[in-house]
Amino acid sequence: MSAPLWTPSPEAVERATLTRFTRWLEETRGLSFPDYEALWSWSVSELEDFWAALWEFGGVRARSPYDRVLARREMPGAQWFGGAELNYAEQLLGAGGPGEPAIVARSQTRPDVELSWDELRDQVARAAAGLRALGVGRGDRVVAYLPNIPETVLAFLATASLGAIWSSAAPEFGARSVVDRFAQIEPKVLLAVDGYRYGARELDRREIVAGLMRELPTLEHTVVLPYLGTGSVEGAMGWDELLAHDGPLTFEAVPFDHPLWVLYSSGTTGLPKAIVHGHGGILVEQVKKNLLHLDVHPGDRMFWFTTTGWMMWNFLVGTLLGSSTIVLFDGNPAHPGLEALWDYAQDARMTCFGTSASYIASCLKTGLEPRATHDLGALRSVGSTGSPLAPEGFDWVYGSVKEDVWLFSTSGGTDVCTAFVSGVPTLPVHRGELQARALGAAVQAFDESGRPVVDEVGELVITEPMPSMPLFFWNDPGEERYRASYFESYPGVWRHGDWIEITSRGTAIITGRSDSTINRHGVRMGTSEIYRAVLAEPEVVDALVVDLPRPGTAGWMPLFVALDEGVQLTDDLRARIARRVRVDCSPRHVPDEIIAVAEVPRTLSNKVLEVPVKRILMGTAPEEAASRESLANPAALDAFVELAGRLSPSA
Repeated sequence: MSAPLWTPSPEAVERATLTRFTRWLEETRGLSFPDYEALWSWSVSELEDFWAALWEFGGVRARSPYDRVLARREMPGAQWFGGAELNYAEQLLGAGGPGEPAIVARSQTRPDVELSWDELRDQVARAAAGLRALGVGRGDRVVAYLPNIPETVLAFLATASLGAIWSSAAPEFGARSVVDRFAQIEPKVLLAVDGYRYGARELDRREIVAGLMRELPTLEHTVVLPYLGTGSVEGAMGWDELLAHDGPLTFEAVPFDHPLWVLYSSGTTGLPKAIVHGHGGILVEQVKKNLLHLDVHPGDRMFWFTTTGWMMWNFLVGTLLGSSTIVLFDGNPAHPGLEALWDYAQDARMTCFGTSASYIASCLKTGLEPRATHDLGALRSVGSTGSPLAPEGFDWVYGSVKEDVWLFSTSGGTDVCTAFVSGVPTLPVHRGELQARALGAAVQAFDESGRPVVDEVGELVITEPMPSMPLFFWNDPGEERYRASYFESYPGVWRHGDWIEITSRGTAIITGRSDSTINRHGVRMGTSEIYRAVLAEPEVVDALVVDLPRPGTAGWMPLFVALDEGVQLTDDLRARIARRVRVDCSPRHVPDEIIAVAEVPRTLSNKVLEVPVKRILMGTAPEEAASRESLANPAALDAFVELAGRLSPSA
């Protein structure tokens, strides 16, 4: 086992809220834990005791107390904190001090913006009064076609304060993608922008907004924010009109399991799943995540690069619960160059810089050295999610960003709106490994027989319920789609669809999606391991691999690579790629063919489109295999459709 890349200092361990929590457990409950692993084991075996302790320690405020922590300990169907009435927005807006900044925001569409906690509370009160005047109340749906800006945050909190239900999509989503999501939940009010700037490009969205107004028949009102300044939308009211109402900041007390928001799956193979989360479940999960795993302290400046169409936006807004300042960014992170976000980290004095594994990989490839070009003195942590962070990404952060920084790579999902394999501020960081399973998340690796294994790759499962699991899917009679999504493989156990290895020291390694694994001659391998090898070649900027069955053979495994501008796929480059896979992965996983493509198709949340591409190449009609509206780059699918047309059914 290699030495850790980083170990928290005694001062950092002492400062961590997790340390204070373990001492509090000893003082108030008589519980003592020798290490984090023991604390985690208790948190997943004694669910009621753990979540009750977190409720008290985290200061969860409820208008009505709960009768019991967990009435039904089963999945699906767990019933949490019955009898409790509360409001997510009330807890969040009660966090920060009056004159302290609540939101700092940078946009490529307008100058920087800063809102104090008092200004945020005032604008939430005004927006809530405006929504109330439009007839919005408990259970109504408010949908937003808005970017990652302060107005979106305050509109969400206003919606939640009324007991109404929020749902958002980023304005880069096409009209069909938005309709496919929002039409399912029959919204009453649409909030939108007239357009936005992405890098140097101006994108007018008024025509799309007008189309949404026509295609969402339940809409009663549309409110347009003049963000780009392109003009009004016929039939819509202005943002100033929404905020023109005075009124006190009040909160509708709702049951613990009252819907808070609706998130969506990628929707690549059909209508996106409309995933409903509750006020209470999200609240207690975010209290746990903020205090114990992110180690958020008052005054911290929390950043994550995200859009409003990804659960990380909801996650970021939740860090306000720790009395922090949230740092928002709207625009192209690579404009005018990849250093743009590091400029922002310096200017905003970020304490946490959250990003994706793909952004870190791009910085590595470009040779960025932020430690040499930027003042990152305030930076204490770097977070990575979205896909597995390669070991080389760990090396780059510690070599090129900051030697004394806590790097936490996490894995979770929209389904639970959190990470269940997470960062832990009191544990060391090992190269290529996620630090530990999150408290309250009973994560295991199951072998083919459904038995937990250690130091072996297995199916990522969750064996005990979590409060932030979906309440239900919208319009899913009998919970058929919900049960099929998670519980068909192992009744009563949540199967997430990832390959995971739990190591004997308690860390974890995610190796890719289990539904797109590569099985060659009986040796299984996650696609992320192959991508890591392939992307080590400097000319390769992206990759996609699939394994196609062929009668009487071991199958056909093509590797598709997108190359740097001006680079050709020569025989020498093919040989180097194959050699990388042979040495770094296994001889059995050397691709049968390496094919250059202009782009690798990705979803709007930046996931590689492995399974739909595999289905297209096996003969499924393209429109059945993938919804182009769900893709960030729909034209990238054309090369695979063309290739499928040249393949015979038995080829």
